[in-house]
Amino acid sequence: MSLIACPECGREVSTEATSCPACGYPVAQKVASPAALAQDELLAEVRPSWWRYLGWLLLSWLIVPFFIAWFKRSATVLRVYRERITLRRGIFNRCERELFMRDVRSVDIDQSFLGRLVNMGDLSISTAASQDAVEFVEGVPDPARIRDLIVVQRQTE
Repeated sequence: MSLIACPECGREVSTEATSCPACGYPVAQKVASPAALAQDELLAEVRPSWWRYLGWLLLSWLIVPFFIAWFKRSATVLRVYRERITLRRGIFNRCERELFMRDVRSVDIDQSFLGRLVNMGDLSISTAASQDAVEFVEGVPDPARIRDLIVVQRQTE
């Protein structure tokens, strides 16, 4: 406990007193002791190094693209029935198209070199009934089988 001079009346007051006993000036709120200031001074703020989280950062670059691909793949579904084809796109916003087999005019396949190696391609289904005359479905596995299935269903009508 040390003594300081009251800023109002000049009398000596203890640093632990809340107010001056002579004039009632709030000493504890207005004047802080130099020892208290030295104890409360921020000398350093330390956070863990980014190097500690390097594994998590590298893992996030592997996981995030997987979730994006999974999300995009889940957003498109092509279903072939006996008399119709349905094409659903979107997860949050949804667009559904229904094409009847009698309206299908042609089914085209586009494959890149890599697509031919992994047996994947883009289907374009041309119809006579819809305003958008062509429906595109990208990345279809085994597109020749899907095309043949649609053609067989078209011919059996």
